[in-house]
Amino acid sequence: MATKKQKNSKVDDVIQEIGIESQEKKGKTETAAEQIKEEVNQNSKKEEFSLRDLPGVGSKMADTLKEHGFHTPMSIAMASVSSLEALDGISELTAGRIIDAAKEHLDMGIKTANEFMKDHATRGFLTTNSKALDQMMGGGIEQGVLTEFFGDFGSGKTQIAEECAVTVQLLLDRGGLNGKCIYVDAEGSFRPERIKQMAVALGLDPNKVLENIFVARAYNIDFQLAFNSKIREMIDVQHEPIKLVVIDSLTTHFRSEYTGRGTLADRQQTLNKYLHELIIYAEQYGLVIIGTNQVMANPGMMFGDPTTPIGGHILGHASKYRVYLRKGREGKRVAKLIDAPHLPDAEVVFMVDETGVHDFDEKNKK
Repeated sequence: MATKKQKNSKVDDVIQEIGIESQEKKGKTETAAEQIKEEVNQNSKKEEFSLRDLPGVGSKMADTLKEHGFHTPMSIAMASVSSLEALDGISELTAGRIIDAAKEHLDMGIKTANEFMKDHATRGFLTTNSKALDQMMGGGIEQGVLTEFFGDFGSGKTQIAEECAVTVQLLLDRGGLNGKCIYVDAEGSFRPERIKQMAVALGLDPNKVLENIFVARAYNIDFQLAFNSKIREMIDVQHEPIKLVVIDSLTTHFRSEYTGRGTLADRQQTLNKYLHELIIYAEQYGLVIIGTNQVMANPGMMFGDPTTPIGGHILGHASKYRVYLRKGREGKRVAKLIDAPHLPDAEVVFMVDETGVHDFDEKNKK
């Protein structure tokens, strides 16, 4: 049997080991705290970095940049030389110099694929309130890209857009992004009454939900293009927590104001520039961009579904996710994933009723 002295020695050894482990844990905690503190300091430094800190940018040039929607170094870093050169008092050389300085400060150089993957992993997903639809799209509607829903009238495009204008206000653990929505209504189809129905179905205060949706009625292309700069202003200047931008629909004015084959090149060029700006905003601010789109029948297609989205290859290349919607019976809708960068083609069924968008209950299937 162990003597009392031996037992005490073992106890002392255990206490010493515990003390060492505690010190190690304390050291790790302190190291982690220091790392977090350093990251916070770096982020605060980036936030404090302003337009005036860019080489060659004085008070007058800073005011000019802000007047044209460039409020932060990030907006400068993602701008093109031609867009800045077009402003008064900015030469091609100056534009290139301040853009390079902004990129260098924000560390926007070449990254390894691992670093890119880590950055991409921070992107969130917005729920459509249909688990089937979310799963088909890899977890929901992704931040930082343009997602297009196209289909015939009554197929559910606006219903999904309005549902997401509500779900974006949910907390993260419920599939939302805890943010607000800008809803560009180009067709006059936005209905606050519908928003209230969807909000009540999710247990939210309908009046608060409506307060967090900013509706912009676009009567023509000029209105639609002008609202792009308002997105940047609301985030950078007014500091609104915008997480979703809906354009319903992307092409309606382009289709009506550019008529005839002679205007096709101008239409596609204007559409391309418009979409390019939206994509930049999506990446810059981590926005979910939802664009609905009209369709037409392709007379040259002899077999299969002749339904073709408006916008041609320009819109096809800009949209990272393309979902084709069809109307079914008794409130059912069919969503088919046509294109995605990393997902296979798939098709699911969901419901649209007085409560909004949700999954189709197989028990009620007839």
